[in-house]
Amino acid sequence: MSPTPSLDEQMRVLMRGVEYGDPHIQKTMEEELRARLAEGRPLRVYAGFDPTAVDLHLGHIVPMMKLRQFQDFGHEVTFLIGTMTAMIGDPTDRSSARIMQTPAQIEEMAKTWIGQAFRVLDPDKTLVKRNGDWLAPMTLAEFVQVASNFTVQQFLDHDTFRRRIEAQRPIYLHEFVYALMQGYDAFEMNTDVQVGGTEQLFNMFAGRTLQRAHEQKAHIAICLPILIGTDGNLRMSKSTGNYIGLDETPDQMFGKVMSIPDSLIVNYYTLLVPDADVPSIERAMTDKTLHPMAAKKRLAHAIVALLNDEAAADAAQDEFERVHQEGQAPTEAQEIKVPMSGGYAVVDVTLLIAQAGLESRSQARRLISQGAIAVDGIVIKEHAASVNHGSLIKVGRHQFLRVLADG
Repeated sequence: MSPTPSLDEQMRVLMRGVEYGDPHIQKTMEEELRARLAEGRPLRVYAGFDPTAVDLHLGHIVPMMKLRQFQDFGHEVTFLIGTMTAMIGDPTDRSSARIMQTPAQIEEMAKTWIGQAFRVLDPDKTLVKRNGDWLAPMTLAEFVQVASNFTVQQFLDHDTFRRRIEAQRPIYLHEFVYALMQGYDAFEMNTDVQVGGTEQLFNMFAGRTLQRAHEQKAHIAICLPILIGTDGNLRMSKSTGNYIGLDETPDQMFGKVMSIPDSLIVNYYTLLVPDADVPSIERAMTDKTLHPMAAKKRLAHAIVALLNDEAAADAAQDEFERVHQEGQAPTEAQEIKVPMSGGYAVVDVTLLIAQAGLESRSQARRLISQGAIAVDGIVIKEHAASVNHGSLIKVGRHQFLRVLADG
């Protein structure tokens, strides 16, 4: 049996990567978490997830990784599905209201989220709850009682709504309800710790308000920054094409992690690799005893192993080294069939790439303009290209598409 981790060790790991944008709030949260851990009991920890997409990427699992750290220290972790909150959609950092989801849409997407969560969390040690179980039956009188703990000014002072007012864009009443519902989740579960993104701080503090109003201890907010995409600039998103999808093959995932700028290495280790000794990695890269390439290989291996297994990570690393360091053709590449006449065809490369699910057509166009797509080793400048049976299309730095004759 491994020794019980010390309070200092738990604090070091659990507060790693947190971000509040306010030193006073950070100091308060650290002090409160230390005091709660000192009670010597498993803490009740949760993060809420509003299913809004079926195609998940690494950015989605950042809060799951923090839950995993709490879980590894023996704390009680709840994966909360926002079956009610998702119907409204979090207005935070939105310039316009979200489209409201139906219960059927939410439940369908929730299945994907739960499946992905269990690639990170231990399913035998994870509680799965739905906030619709307590929010949907709430009476109007009960909701009015909840709302009485807040003022309109608190919401209008919130950055999201203030920006909309300045831009003369509408704010809908139901959007105010979101923070109240998220706050009620914390009260309902009598939680000790809530994990969420930095943009969730306002909503998380609503939970502290309601807990205090009902004579509960206010939970500790653990806020995490967004994961920057592979371009090194924008938030990871499928729409911008800078994402690493959870349903991608180990080879694709490994290659995309290797493509991130060196400036993101520490951030990715901090947010995605729970057992990494981040200070040592950072020092080693600073004093040049660890090359960024080697650091990224370790990072890519850890991420692929987490979401698949060690064997898949080993194979992905071997393939990466063989193709990208030794210059050999890939052993495997995603295949797509194309009708051919006379042994060849002229195709729209952007369309093939999109149909194969490697990139969107707009991202493929951007890659062509950057000289980052090649057909059989020749960089293309136009969307149209001639291909033969077995032609290899290289997309960006680390993705490949094999063209086969249809029929």
